[in-house]
Amino acid sequence: MSELPENAAPPAEARSYYGRPVIKAPVWEWPVPAYLFTGGLAAGTAVLAAGADVVGAGRLRRACWLGSFGALLSSIVLLVADLGRPERFHHMLRVAKPTSPMSMGTWLLTAFGPGVAAAAIWELLPERWRSSWPARLLRTVSRGVGLASAATAPGVATYTAALLSQTAVPGWQEVREELPFVFAGSAAASGGGFGMVAAPPSEAGPARAFAAIGAAGELVASQVMERRMGLIREVYHHGAAGRRRRGADLLTAAGLAGTVLAAPRSRIGAAVSGIALLAGSALQRFGVFEAGVESTKDPRYVVVPQRQALEAAGRDRAVSG
Repeated sequence: MSELPENAAPPAEARSYYGRPVIKAPVWEWPVPAYLFTGGLAAGTAVLAAGADVVGAGRLRRACWLGSFGALLSSIVLLVADLGRPERFHHMLRVAKPTSPMSMGTWLLTAFGPGVAAAAIWELLPERWRSSWPARLLRTVSRGVGLASAATAPGVATYTAALLSQTAVPGWQEVREELPFVFAGSAAASGGGFGMVAAPPSEAGPARAFAAIGAAGELVASQVMERRMGLIREVYHHGAAGRRRRGADLLTAAGLAGTVLAAPRSRIGAAVSGIALLAGSALQRFGVFEAGVESTKDPRYVVVPQRQALEAAGRDRAVSG
């Protein structure tokens, strides 16, 4: 049996103090993955609403601005439920820290929310009021701030991926490069899916295109993420996380097929495809969340990657020396 090179680390062993987890499991509960989904939905529908406004698809625009506002309100409720006290959100606005995903996410939501609210309020105005000059002024203002909100929507859709992956949780930290792309595709798929459910097929062309691009992007990014995983792949394939992510892939693929083949010709086909995309997006967020929580329970997922990184660094030093 060959001896280990000088200064080489011994074979990796996943041991911890009295068998206890190396790091604590996140204390977050179901409102957090639900918030990940509603935040992505709010961002996706805002982008689609802005696009519908540009091309003159009035019913799609109205449905998506109202959908974005509803998802945003849901996000606020879920976030406050997780923080425990509403004033904690206000306290996070005291500083802006570019190196903190939570700080940047707070400011992104603050910039995103007012424009979405203004656009939704305009859509709720009765038709008979819209010819008055105050309503026309509100329309001009709401359109401008709504389009500005749509410009911040990609950040709203993806900052939660940075928020998760910058923790010490191995199930999230290891996929930090791919997770923003998964969440971005998921947000677009859910936004397009909502548009297909809420708008008639004659106006839902932009929603179908947006949903198809998002769903395809999510499926590709998810597969790339899995191919690049190391030992942590186990938690993404087993248990609740594995079931939810398999369900997410199946529903997203089915929704994509329905979007391309059935949605252009059938309102029912469009609705079923849209619901499948929405459900797939939700399961994707819950699956990623569950995988991260599960990865904190076994010391192997912390010890083995760190030991392998030390061994790789030692080999690099030996080669360079």
